Amino acid sequence: MSWSELQLGKAIHVKHGFAFKGEFFAPVGNLMVVTPGNFLEPGGFRVRAGKERFYTSDFPESYLLAKDDLIVAMTEQGEGLLGSAARIPEGDKYLHNQRIGLVAVTDAARLDKGFLYWLLNSKPVRTQIRGSSTGTKVRHTAPERIYKVRVTIPDDVCEQAKIAETLDRYNELIETNHRRLEFLEESARLLYREWFVNLRFPGFEQVKRFEGMPEGWSRERLDSALLLQRGFDLPNAVRTPGSIPIYASAGINGYHCEAKVKGPGVVTGRSGTLGLVHYVAEDFWPLNTALWVKEFRRVTPLFAYFMLSEMNLAQYNSGASVPSLDRKVVHPVEILIPPGKVIDQFDEYVGPLFQQIEYLREANLRAVEARDALLPQLMSGAIQV
Repeated sequence: MSWSELQLGKAIHVKHGFAFKGEFFAPVGNLMVVTPGNFLEPGGFRVRAGKERFYTSDFPESYLLAKDDLIVAMTEQGEGLLGSAARIPEGDKYLHNQRIGLVAVTDAARLDKGFLYWLLNSKPVRTQIRGSSTGTKVRHTAPERIYKVRVTIPDDVCEQAKIAETLDRYNELIETNHRRLEFLEESARLLYREWFVNLRFPGFEQVKRFEGMPEGWSRERLDSALLLQRGFDLPNAVRTPGSIPIYASAGINGYHCEAKVKGPGVVTGRSGTLGLVHYVAEDFWPLNTALWVKEFRRVTPLFAYFMLSEMNLAQYNSGASVPSLDRKVVHPVEILIPPGKVIDQFDEYVGPLFQQIEYLREANLRAVEARDALLPQLMSGAIQV
């Protein structure tokens, strides 16, 4: 198989997005404005549930994106995002915003679109895009700079397509596993709501109620059920590669060689991103931007995970410029605590579901590692398909 050099501008076109007016943004709607926050750092589209920005006014129809449209982040909203490429997951739903480039292949005899997606997310291309970017605090690129990127690719577009299909199969496996684990967690969440929100737990018909509360249940402060604690500092400079997940306010922030807390545990945001709650099956390190459950006094980790998730912790924000959650504000909040035997019964139902969830997460981690190891070898020709 022969390979040759190509300057991207000879085979692609990058279209700027539309400047949608801020006064027409809304928290709900039908058409969602794509932002740099919709990109994953290694590449791929990120659905930001609860953080969508919808548009409620007129706009040029040409800025309504179609399924599988290829887009690229031209502003680095988060570290490492500049040049990240993604494919639109659904048509007639997403709007092409400014700072986002819509990439089209102009020479299909020289470049396969599926291959281009992986090419843009390869390290050599991302390095060139970053190297030619402007700005200090926030980096920017432009179509003209992307056009100057030079790559070495197979001359045969059919070979390019085969490489893309091989890598796509990994993504399909990862997405299938992700949908399965989302279904399992949603099943557990619906069970929690049925038992502890609607109060239709097993045998509820035979339990007397007093002032709307089942006999044996009690309304008490949150800190009578569990105790929240601020996380621990861990600067990037002192992190050592390992398998221990580091949790920040929005979720996993990296990995380290040492754990601060034994799993299973529960983590939520203290500063920055509020309201997200994470169940952690293994030992972990909670950062100082997070709160973690130091003591499970009258509830189990699984029950605490769903209970805190249902509390909408973001409503207790006490920060001005930076959203902040003070445990001293949350601890006095009154909650409904069921008897221990009901909590244990709930764990018996959802425990096996979470075992399957952890298995699927581990399978996805292995698939991501295999895909990421294969990507540079396929894109360089070291391995042929």
